[in-house]
Amino acid sequence: MARGNGRNTDKEGGGRPTMTDIARIAGVSQSSVSLVLNEMSGSRISPETQQKVREAAHKIGYKLPATRSPVAAAPTVEKDTIAFIVDEISTSPHPVVSLDGIRDYAFEQGLLVSAHATRSNPDLEEAVLRSVLRDPSIAGVIYATIFTRKVSVPKALKSVPTVLLNCYGEPRQHVAIVPGEVAGGFTATAHLTALGHKRIGFINGEPWMDAAMDRLKGYKQALATADIAFDESLVRDGDWLPLRGYEAGLDLLSMDNPPTAIFCGNDLMAIGVMEAAQEKGLRVPQDVSVMGYDDQELARYTHPPLSTLVLPNYEMGQKAAEILIDMAIHGKQTRAMTIKVDGPLVVRDTTAGLRSARA
Repeated sequence: MARGNGRNTDKEGGGRPTMTDIARIAGVSQSSVSLVLNEMSGSRISPETQQKVREAAHKIGYKLPATRSPVAAAPTVEKDTIAFIVDEISTSPHPVVSLDGIRDYAFEQGLLVSAHATRSNPDLEEAVLRSVLRDPSIAGVIYATIFTRKVSVPKALKSVPTVLLNCYGEPRQHVAIVPGEVAGGFTATAHLTALGHKRIGFINGEPWMDAAMDRLKGYKQALATADIAFDESLVRDGDWLPLRGYEAGLDLLSMDNPPTAIFCGNDLMAIGVMEAAQEKGLRVPQDVSVMGYDDQELARYTHPPLSTLVLPNYEMGQKAAEILIDMAIHGKQTRAMTIKVDGPLVVRDTTAGLRSARA
């Protein structure tokens, strides 16, 4: 996740203003910004919030839909749609958020998005590709997966501009947008070491997955940077679900010398750890700090609210759309490469300094 590949939040230093910048300045969600600026009817957004969004847009020079000039790509209106092809979309919030990022960026550029879920069914994927490739309105394809992995890109996509999202193929064949999980694991763990924690437990996801392997690498790198020896006894494999987080958390907190902080591979397992801490009579964060990962919607509603690291699905979607439109609409030559997008640290109330934790 080379920071800067996926986000540029300082628009005063240059760069094209985006809805993400407006959301940050106005203190609202990106969905709210999209609803206001696209003048969607039926939204229950207060006049005060709508005004804040418009003022933030004006401040950074973002053009509202009503003030935009006609779409520059109008002469090639037959190429006005991006096909988003993903293996799963209904079993996780992550691809849905990526689709939001694609849709919002594409709409700003005068394009629409059609979404297709293949359920990892080869016959269904083949049928989707046939339909997409004979549609004259399709400018290009964003080919995505629900979890980060290597894929065999369908040969049919050689005939259409294609960007891979949350997956990667053979080296030097396609542009691929993925989350920088090593940097994410590093950032989350470094937050805990900066608070003075030296015994930091880690409950990972399923160990065969790219995300789990890379987050573990980041965890180890952050410990080494803080001159803390890696202790394998503090690491547990999980399955991304709360029950396993609870079981692994109970195991770690029952050690003779338990960790003072636990970093979890996702927010759901962190919730399980918080339940285990409560069962052990421990307070979060006074007795043990808990760190999540992903920043799912529920992370802000736990008791106390969960410190976590954003999995930048929205920004990844935006980046994929930006590159595909450059390739397909503007004819830009783009070198095949893998772009890693950073997610920021979100500090809430489940992490605290070691001294205060032991006070």
